[in-house]
Amino acid sequence: MACPVQQTVELNPALLPLDWLLGTWESDEPGEGCFPTIKPFHYTETLNFSHVGQPVINFMFSAFNAETKKPLHRESGFIRMQPGTNRVAFIIAQNSGLVEIEEGELTGQQLNLQSQAVARISFAREPHVQQISRVFQLRPDGKLEQTVSMATDNQPLMQHLHITYRRSS
Repeated sequence: MACPVQQTVELNPALLPLDWLLGTWESDEPGEGCFPTIKPFHYTETLNFSHVGQPVINFMFSAFNAETKKPLHRESGFIRMQPGTNRVAFIIAQNSGLVEIEEGELTGQQLNLQSQAVARISFAREPHVQQISRVFQLRPDGKLEQTVSMATDNQPLMQHLHITYRRSS
């Protein structure tokens, strides 16, 4: 049995406004994480955005402790655009047991997203995440910047993560 030859698939036209995200991004230098209920930390992260020709971008985010290199956080899911608009949705599953839908708008090469739905496994660690917002921005220097804010049962929405990436493929 011959191995299938991987063919290059054309990006679905509905996703052309997001073509700047496609590829693999590696953290430029360690990102910073903080929140009142945890000790501040540094992390590295790899983002991969791909497609198979459908009107959906597939993604996988993998974060690691900057000092020990041990795996930390993983997110995977899908990105969709509402046809004929600048509305974007992220459908996300996290290894922590959190599942969310974030929606927002694409303005140029900046995505502003806010959680619309957050669900979790029944034995998720407390305090529970109640809200997430995130901003992706492609900077003029070609680097991708991500800022994530979070609210929990006992903390209001505030910045949790900030990191910058360089395109590696």
